[in-house]
This record gives sequence, C-alpha cells and structure tokens, in this order.
Amino acid sequence: MSTVQYCRSAFIPTAIALLLGACSSAPTPPADKPERMGRAQDLYELPQAYQAGTYRHMDELFFTRTVPRGPQVYPLPTRSEVAVEYQADGQRLGVDAFMRRNQVSGLLILKDGQVALERYAMGNDASTRWTSFSVVKSISSTLIGAAVQQGKIASVNEPITRYLPQLKGGAYDGVSIEQVLQMSSGVAWDETYRDPQSDRRRMFELQLANNPGALLKQMSGLKRAQAPGTTFNYSTGESHLQSELVRAATGMTASDYLSERIWARLGMERDAFWQLDSRAGQEIGSSGLSATLRDYGRFGQFILADGVIDGERILPAGWLQRATRAAPGSHLEPGKLYDGEYALGYGYQWWLFPVGAGALPNHGGGAFEAQGIFGQFLYINPREKVVAVVWSTWPKPEMDKREMETYAFIGAAVDALR
Repeated sequence: MSTVQYCRSAFIPTAIALLLGACSSAPTPPADKPERMGRAQDLYELPQAYQAGTYRHMDELFFTRTVPRGPQVYPLPTRSEVAVEYQADGQRLGVDAFMRRNQVSGLLILKDGQVALERYAMGNDASTRWTSFSVVKSISSTLIGAAVQQGKIASVNEPITRYLPQLKGGAYDGVSIEQVLQMSSGVAWDETYRDPQSDRRRMFELQLANNPGALLKQMSGLKRAQAPGTTFNYSTGESHLQSELVRAATGMTASDYLSERIWARLGMERDAFWQLDSRAGQEIGSSGLSATLRDYGRFGQFILADGVIDGERILPAGWLQRATRAAPGSHLEPGKLYDGEYALGYGYQWWLFPVGAGALPNHGGGAFEAQGIFGQFLYINPREKVVAVVWSTWPKPEMDKREMETYAFIGAAVDALR
C-alpha cells in the first residue's frame, strides 16, 4: 500500500508548513552542498537557479503519496550510444549543445527497449525522481483505460457524473468521460500559469490551502462555454478529474491503482511519489508525479507494448489506437488546435504528431507524446520503437521555439537509429 508523507514539525500549521517546505521524507542534503530550493507558492515563477533543486524534491514542498514499485526490476540493456546531430538556428548541433541551449537536466533515448542515449545534468543522476508536471496527465488517462479493462468503468461514453455525482447540476451535466479525456467538455477554463486570477492558479492555491475536496468543488462550480465535444480547451482542472474518477470507480487511490496495475508489475526501479490536493487527500490527476528518468522510459515501453505486461492485458485491446488518434475531420486533429496555430493534435490526454504532408521531420507514422510545462517530455514512436524522455528547466512554462527544437533533436535521434 502507498504511504503519505507528512510534515516534519507538528508545531507548524499545515498550510504554513507547505509554504515553507516543511513536508518531506527525503534525506537532508549534505551541509557543504545545500540544495537551492524555492517555495511552493513560487513554483511557476522560480528563478532558474532554484528550478532543478525544487523539481527533484517536490515531496519537501507538497503532501505526497508513494507509488510502490515491485520486487523485480525490468531491465533496460544498453546498446551502442547513438550520435545525434540536428539543425537549429542555421547550425548543426550535437547532444551537448542541445542540453545546454535548452537547460536539459535529463535525457533518455530508448530503441527496441535498449538505452541508446542517457545523460544527466544539474545535479541529477539515475536515482533522481523528477517532477512530471503535465506528463502525468497521460499516465492518469492510462489508468482510466485500466479501469475499463477491469470493468470498473463500463465505457468512456458514459457521463462522468455517473461516477462523480458532485458534478451534477453544473457544466459537466451531459459530458462524457471521453470528452473529458479529450479536453472537449465545453466547460470554461483559463490555464494561464502566471496569471494569479486564472482558474489554474486558483486550483494551485486550493492545493496549497490543504482543504480536502476543494478541487472537485472548484470544478463543480465552473460554467459552460461551448457545446460538449465541439471545442478543445486545455484544462489542468479537467485532467484532475481523472484521478477523482479512478478513485470513485475502483475504490482505490490513484497511487495504489497505478502501483497495482502498472508500477509494481512493470518492474520500476524506484517508488514514485504523487502530489495530493491535501494531507492524506486526492492525487492531483493532472500534475505532480515524480519518478526516475528510466522509470518514465519504462512506462513508455509499456505503452509501446500496447498495455500488456507479462502476457496480461492491462489496457483494453484497441485502447491506445483510440487514445492516440484523432478522428478524421475532428477538431482534435493535428493542426486544428488553437485556431490552427499549433502543429500537434490531441487524443486521450496525449499530444499527437501530424502525419502525411504536414508531418514534422522523422515524426510521421503515429508518434505521440506526453508533455509538461518548463520542458518535460515523454515521446513515443510506435513505428520506430523509440521512446524518449526529456527533463528541462525552461525559464518560462511554455516556449514554442524550445519545444520545436526538442522535436528536432528527437527526430534526428529517430533518424540516426534507423
């Protein structure tokens, strides 16, 4: 079973302890090498010198629950290191330049389940557990698939209010689970990370306040902006509903369910930990899982294996085909999001690369990814059997140029591995 990490000092009120970083089970850094960590409430505006130390010790700033690993470790053998060169700003650049230019702190490329490239920087190593930010959205959606396979959720076509009656009578009436997975509920949401008045920042404040159930209450009070199933609107709040749904359908915390169905079975090398909305509360289904670089890679290998572990089907047959494709003509097709100003499309909390004439170099054939702010990526290319994991400390939550440079680098690695 998973465990919850509590505050070091019983004499500090919980909310204040959260802000001061008083919650931890991690060892104290050596006195001669103290970590440079920021405060919880400054997470979206951290100076770059504080990002790495903060991202690898999120359990010192937030309440978390452990995702236990199993007794065995799934091997990731090493092959000869791939030499990667890519084009950016009219230059031909290599791995070191890519990491330096994009503040990359961890880089892993797997080909056919073998490590083709693995690098660490900024004080990270193979044992470091790094925060996912929104990469966990795709892991949460995968848990929905696991619940469908077990019959805990009958169908993604069911209304989400059947499992979360707290949402009845509001904007989520008539919204299906699938529409939530596709961020197409039609419910209004402002995702702006650095606007203190946005819905996303309000959600973050509620997390810091240590008020059980506050996030679900926030979602129940939102207004409808569009008809369900017609418009894409990126919503971290909506992704949080995935963990609420898992708990309602399975009777287990999202951490325990992730461990039971995937993490322990798949052979991860370290326990993960997952941020909660309050002390001993609900996992943030949209952000806050922390795991090692190789364990993110192992999850990618699980997806490449069509959701099967040791011959047991964890995800329904056809789930990933549905989860990582947009229907032809859909508003979710690559190139149609954000008024056509973005190349990628959207599936069940997975970003979809374009195919055909609009494909990015070396990314055709159904590639998709999980992506988190400040430059976190879990990239999966089924045709080429490539998984890539990138950890970064970008100075801004979203940086289009660096995102495209990351795709250029991964695409060059895919090409070099052919």
